Amino acid sequence: MKVIIGLGNPGKKYEDTRHNAGFMAIDKISEKWSIPVQQNKFRALVGEGRLEGEKVLLVKPQTYMNLSGESIAEILKFYKLSPDDLVVIYDDLDLPTGHLRLREKGSAGGHNGIKSMIQHTGTQEFKRIKVGIGRPEPGRSVSDYVLQAFPASERALIDEAVSLAAEASAMWTTEPFLKVMNHFNSLKR
Repeated sequence: MKVIIGLGNPGKKYEDTRHNAGFMAIDKISEKWSIPVQQNKFRALVGEGRLEGEKVLLVKPQTYMNLSGESIAEILKFYKLSPDDLVVIYDDLDLPTGHLRLREKGSAGGHNGIKSMIQHTGTQEFKRIKVGIGRPEPGRSVSDYVLQAFPASERALIDEAVSLAAEASAMWTTEPFLKVMNHFNSLKR
């Protein structure tokens, strides 16, 4: 089983915010491959199904971003999986809006959801699909920025990035992540 996790914050208030790029990607996968993400388990909304023939679990932690690792640790323990069996999709301030970057491991880079995952899984070695949301203008609060909805001028960029993140997740179910990473990191924007 492969686990595809999208990070975000639950509730209508946060639905289309920059910090919810991971949730948006899970919604895209759910829609494209007809895997409803409606079960409330492991302090997350989850959906089980098949993606490219591989059994997958789609996950949207409902613990709020800063505690995402708690939910993910429960899933790994219940299914007796390792962090190698998961990929996490999340927003990244250091990438221009709409850009994608895949990594096999790394530090939290200041992202609280990833900090929580590292803390609760005990490792930095898990696959990541980062969706660029850009940085706020100087003097503007980062927390206000990430909790703001995408402006209309960026909507097409983020929709394309979320679709690419969904495609990368699907490819990972049948191909080594290194191959997926090399393919999607080489796409010109």
